[in-house]
Amino acid sequence: MGAAAQREEPEPPLAAPVAAVAATPVGDPIQLVIDKIGVDTHFVPLELDDAGGLRAPETADVAGWHVGGPEPGEPGAAVVAGHYDSRTGPGVFYELAELEAGDEVVIGGEHGLAVFVVDRVETYSKEAVPAEVYTPTPEASLRLITCGGRFDEASRHYEDNVVVWTSLRGDV
Repeated sequence: MGAAAQREEPEPPLAAPVAAVAATPVGDPIQLVIDKIGVDTHFVPLELDDAGGLRAPETADVAGWHVGGPEPGEPGAAVVAGHYDSRTGPGVFYELAELEAGDEVVIGGEHGLAVFVVDRVETYSKEAVPAEVYTPTPEASLRLITCGGRFDEASRHYEDNVVVWTSLRGDV
């Protein structure tokens, strides 16, 4: 056998170890993209009203981020609200209830992107929205909220809230 035949093939390099992805806040959120339901909008800051409820955005075509809560991507439940509809037509979250487990929600901010994956979608009576929607969590998560259910003509409000529960995707 010649020297060339005795040479061993070098082993392929080992794959680089995958580090655990730490939650990285995006800073103040700027853009929200949910491809599955055609959402691509910007954010407005939202604060609590005098009764402690989250104010809704002033217009139906934007999403609002609760500025008193965590930034998207940092530990805790960042809360984003948007209108289902308005007198002039569908709002930014008109199809929010169509999301399913595994769908992606992307938030761009001043410091980068955070990609969240839908865990579940629930509808609650406005009087029975669980406190855990707003409760601090050890991991980065996102809650998307809009109106749903029956529209009450007398009060001019929907009776329910649709809440989308998400988790930060770990491979961004």
